[in-house]
Amino acid sequence: MGVDIGGSGIKGAPADLDTGTLAAERHKVLTPHPSAPDAVADGVAAVVGHFAGQDGPVGVTFPGVVTGGVVRTAANVDKSWVDVDAAALLGDRLGRPVHLVNDADAAGIAEMTFGAGRGRTGTVLVLTFGTGIGSAVFTGGRLVPNTELGHLELHGHEAEKRASAKEREDKDMSWKHWAHRVQHYLAHLEMLFTPELFVIGGGVSRKADKFLDDITGIRADVVPAELQNNAGIVGAAMAAAASAR
Repeated sequence: MGVDIGGSGIKGAPADLDTGTLAAERHKVLTPHPSAPDAVADGVAAVVGHFAGQDGPVGVTFPGVVTGGVVRTAANVDKSWVDVDAAALLGDRLGRPVHLVNDADAAGIAEMTFGAGRGRTGTVLVLTFGTGIGSAVFTGGRLVPNTELGHLELHGHEAEKRASAKEREDKDMSWKHWAHRVQHYLAHLEMLFTPELFVIGGGVSRKADKFLDDITGIRADVVPAELQNNAGIVGAAMAAAASAR
């Protein structure tokens, strides 16, 4: 079972880890505001409880740095999450073992295993565009965890304050204008990491035809996530399964 906590929604489903697909239609609830730990835990419990008969460990993503199940940063949810042992909190609420993982790292693991990153052995950056910008960096197929490259400075601002999907919606940008901002962000990352591939994930991956052709001048391949916005759920389920071995 995988659950993906985002700034606007909490969604989850059981996953088939042989195919990298969802084993049932995902269930989603709105992220509460304020998004404090107990309120979000209620949302996670509602999602998990929707799938009767499921047992075993649950993988849960979190939009921030996670080490040993403890939240270290909380840029796009309530700051009261910082230093909370979220794996223990959610495990107590669900009555099941919980494995917590950074949201973009989970999406990246899924894309590298089942999606657009399969077979790539060079440096790959999986980027999730949503309320913020998440990042997962792989080299030689191995994850460098908790990179959080959405917080890099870009033109005097945090990159996610200029190029997240939420920023496009809030500023009512055209897809073309937003693509121009994303292009500048990718160029900055390319200068730093020289990747062979960028995988563009998050909800915008379903609408790649609206913006991808307007991202030019990037030497690396730029492709949409194949698992689209389900990548985090699948990656969380993968992490839970790995922790149970």
